[in-house]
Amino acid sequence: MANLKDIQRQIKSVSNTQKTTRAMKLVSTAKLRRAEELARRSRLYADKMNQVIAEIAGRIKCNKIGGIDNRSFCKIENPAMVDIVFVTADKGLCGGFNIQTIKAVKKLLKEYQEQNVKVRLRGIGKKGVEFFKYNEVELFDSVTDLSSKPDKSRADEFIMTSIEDYKDGKIDGLHIVYNGFKNMMTQELHTMKVLPVDAEQYECNETQNSVLEIEAQDEEHMLNSLVDRYVEYAMYYALIDSVAAEHSARMQAMDTATNNAKDMVKGLKVQFNKARQAAITTELIEIISGVESMK
Repeated sequence: MANLKDIQRQIKSVSNTQKTTRAMKLVSTAKLRRAEELARRSRLYADKMNQVIAEIAGRIKCNKIGGIDNRSFCKIENPAMVDIVFVTADKGLCGGFNIQTIKAVKKLLKEYQEQNVKVRLRGIGKKGVEFFKYNEVELFDSVTDLSSKPDKSRADEFIMTSIEDYKDGKIDGLHIVYNGFKNMMTQELHTMKVLPVDAEQYECNETQNSVLEIEAQDEEHMLNSLVDRYVEYAMYYALIDSVAAEHSARMQAMDTATNNAKDMVKGLKVQFNKARQAAITTELIEIISGVESMK
């Protein structure tokens, strides 16, 4: 009977776990819908900003001898130091969501180390920060309560350090690494080289119709300002996209856990029934044996 009680205890425990994982899946599904909509709207804004930068950069390429000489657009052949900003979740229970980002960061670190380039690692998200600290990888700075609740002003403040240091020549590049949302079932890893901006992607198009009313002498000032906004928004969008992907990954992980718990309960019930049948059979044999011995 003790064995039956142990099985019953296991069934109850796994059933409670199943209820918890099912509830977590429903919560993640609800959060995902909101995060997905926010990411969609933010993507539209980012696309429009890229269009404006492309047009102004194209104008300068056409009109200025030597093209664009803004440091934010200059290709640096031999960088001395770069910033890598990564975004992970503050919580776990989301499958391989965090480890994919961590692996991408480790790969990028190794590539720069092989080139003898110094790296300032900047982390957002408790899981990634804890991983690198545990493995004694030095972090330039970190924040552990921003990835779960993206905030534009805090994101701007965090990334502005890299923007200013790039302008001052203290660093020669900026990467943002995060796991983004692709669809309900898939996350997509992004390793973005934000600075310097690839100037080769902007073509000189003198025949392009424009709705921008900008004087030629103001174009470089406007471009410089837009690059700041572009990098800031790249950071904020990475946070938004990452949190949507996190909810998607957690929804899948909790769905898998719920199904596994369901299968385990089913197996335990079969085991319980067999054990109970065996116990009943044993008791019947003992009763029959007792009756026979009394004859």
